[in-house]
This record gives sequence, C-alpha cells and structure tokens, in this order.
Amino acid sequence: MSMTLAARIRALPFGGASRHVAWFLRRAIGGAAVLWAVTTFTFVVQSLMPGDRALLIINMAAGNITNPSQAEIDAVNAKYGFADPIAVQYLNYLWRLLHGDFGVSYQLHRPVIEIVGAQILPTIVLAFSALLTAWFIAIVMTVVLAGRANPWARFASGLQIVMATMPPYWIGTILLVTFAVFLRIFPVEGKNSLIGLVLPTVALAIPLAGFIGLVIQQEFVRVLEQPFVTSSRARGMGDFGVRLRHVLRHAVLPGVTLSGWAVGSLFSGAVLVESVFARQGIGGILVGATSARDVPLVTGIVVISAGIYVLANVLVDRAYLIIDPRIKLA
Repeated sequence: MSMTLAARIRALPFGGASRHVAWFLRRAIGGAAVLWAVTTFTFVVQSLMPGDRALLIINMAAGNITNPSQAEIDAVNAKYGFADPIAVQYLNYLWRLLHGDFGVSYQLHRPVIEIVGAQILPTIVLAFSALLTAWFIAIVMTVVLAGRANPWARFASGLQIVMATMPPYWIGTILLVTFAVFLRIFPVEGKNSLIGLVLPTVALAIPLAGFIGLVIQQEFVRVLEQPFVTSSRARGMGDFGVRLRHVLRHAVLPGVTLSGWAVGSLFSGAVLVESVFARQGIGGILVGATSARDVPLVTGIVVISAGIYVLANVLVDRAYLIIDPRIKLA
C-alpha cells in the first residue's frame, strides 16, 4: 500500500522537527491575531470616548482646568495626530507597534515601554505567585480528600465552591483588616517586600484554587475508578502513593488548561488587589491612564499583558507533552 505524501514527510528524519515548526507557526499566528484584536478593541474604545483629548492633555499639563485658545488646542491635535481621521490614527498606531514603538504617554510624557517596564515586574510576580499558590492548595485538597466518603471530603467540596465565588478584592480587604490592622502579623503597606507579597498572593489564589480544585477533583474521582489504579494497589502500593504518583498525573490536565485562562484573570484581579494593598504595579497606572484617556499608555499596558497571556498559553500547551508524553502535537 502506498504511503500518502503527509505520511512520507512524517517518516523523514526531519519529520518530527517539521511538526514542531508547524505547531510553533500555528501558535504564533493565533497569538498575533489575539494581540491585534486586543489592540484594535482598546484603541477604538479609548478613541471614541466622549470629550476632547487635546483639552484633557492641556489640563493635565497645567494641573487644573484651563480655558485654552483654539490655537493651543490645534497645536496639541497636530502634535498627536488627533486631527487625522480615526482610521489614519489607527493605522499609524499599528505601524508604530509593529516597530516596537508604543508611543509616549499623554499624561506622564515618557515612553510607554519605559513606564510599563518599570511597573509590570511586581504585577508579574504577584500573578504567578498566586498561580503557584492556587495549584498548591488545589492539589493538597484533591490528593488528600477527593473520592473519599467522609464529612471532611464533603466539606472540602463545598468549600471549593465557596472559594471559587469569592471576589479577590473582597478577600484582600478581609485579609488586610484581619492580619494587618488587627493582628499586625503583616504590614498594612507591604510595598514590594517578600512579606508584603503574602496577603495579596493569598487574596488572588483563593478563588483560583477553588476553580482548579473543582475541575481536577472531578477528573481525579474518575481516574480513581480506572483499572490501572486497581492494579497499582494490587502490587502493594499505598493509597497515598497511588493518588500522588499515578492518579494526580492524569487528573491535572483539565486544570493545566484552566491555567492558561487563569493568567489573564490574575492580571485583571491584580489591578484591584494592588490598590487594596498599595502595591507597586500596573494596576495604579492603568486606572490613572484610563481616567485620563491616555490611549498610548492604556493600549501599551493591555497589549503587553495580552502578550504575557499568549506566552502563558503556549507554555501550557507544551506542558501537556511533559505531563503526558502520549499527547501528540496538533
């Protein structure tokens, strides 16, 4: 029987490498489409908001409400291209983005990439600390209690539902009042210190731990009923060993998928949590930039955050191959 062309290519020595290249190209095209959509949506929303952007810039520079002349307004419009049609402004902005130029903040009069670069690291640290903490909580609760017929297991299932519905902003406020104001275990304003990272991380991690726990618990219970689990027990392996070494590996895959989405959720949640704990990060500058209609700064923050989200999803896809090598590149 003759082989098809695709089968012949896969049979070549470089067939595996070509699959990896094709996989990367698909992910790159998908990521570029996401970034384009995010950029377009943010630009259009910011540009079409009511109000005169030139007047806002003049008032921000003056520090109060002014009554500028038409000549001053025309000068600002010419400087920033506000007099051009929206389509021209949009194409010019896309062209600059393609060259790595995010523009200059209307409000802070500094390059956007410089502003975001100085503020985004604390937000990244907070988001990924919360992701790791959420996974730790979800795995411990699942391995210890999932699939057991006792009151503790039922309580854990109910607790995960409650955790998943709790807003991070509310959790952060409760943690701040309890552990910082009353008990004084943690500082009220942790800034960027390690101890100041604990409460914001927990506030973000609790809802995500509930989501991940609910997802992997259902798969965990299903895998417990598989024949290979019974054979592992028959070979003398203890219950905890079977759960940790065999069942968990198969059960975490749905949770890994959820982690890709979680990165975007954590970044949006971090904006509010940072304001609660007075932490440095992109949250504060994003709120200020949105209020001031600082289109370059808002778009720069959103696009860079979306880029991190796309990268996280690519890493999640690759993690599948590590967790379960039987999964093929698609």
